[in-house]
Amino acid sequence: MGVKEVEKTLLNESTINNLKVPSVRRYLIFKNFFDFFVALIGLIITSPIIILFSILIKLESKGPVFYKQERVGINGKPFYIIKLRSMFVNAEENGAQWASKNDPRVTRMGVFIRKTRIDELPQLFNVLKGEMSLIGPRPERPMFTEKFNEEIPGFVERLSVKPGITGWAQINGGYDISPREKLTLDKHYIRNISLLLDFKILIRTVIVCFTGNGAR
Repeated sequence: MGVKEVEKTLLNESTINNLKVPSVRRYLIFKNFFDFFVALIGLIITSPIIILFSILIKLESKGPVFYKQERVGINGKPFYIIKLRSMFVNAEENGAQWASKNDPRVTRMGVFIRKTRIDELPQLFNVLKGEMSLIGPRPERPMFTEKFNEEIPGFVERLSVKPGITGWAQINGGYDISPREKLTLDKHYIRNISLLLDFKILIRTVIVCFTGNGAR
């Protein structure tokens, strides 16, 4: 989706109250450029980390190092995210489940890479492809998006902006929060969307990656 389409979506989103037309255009142009540049540099810098943990994941449990999973993107457009595997290969043999804290399906290595967000690093490829942004609501699976929207009217409002690798909900809750709490936090982000807020989220995410603090 191009800048004009996303701009139209943002301006039609009734929850956004602090951006005018010129501000939306400048914000989107800068953010798209920033996303691509940082994702490219990020992949170069973090490639040794990805390689190292790929080896550790393979040594701990059988199965592929990476996995792809369908998610719902901006305006409901589906795409596939790429992550380092943090669960056992048979984690969903009994059906899809909502991720939670102390999830028994998660490997020992998976606990660490989730806490430090290392499992999300391959999604920089999704950012380069334009499917995701560095900052935005975390994309949900189609079945959960539909289910939560039936239970929580307005849940699809999260689809008015590009999904992100990290976001306001992630630095303020992570795996602990409920879908309703996630929606509240994501709507706060959408209402107050700005480069300053994006920068704040990015800095706090970096702190989480290095310390694990706040990655609940």
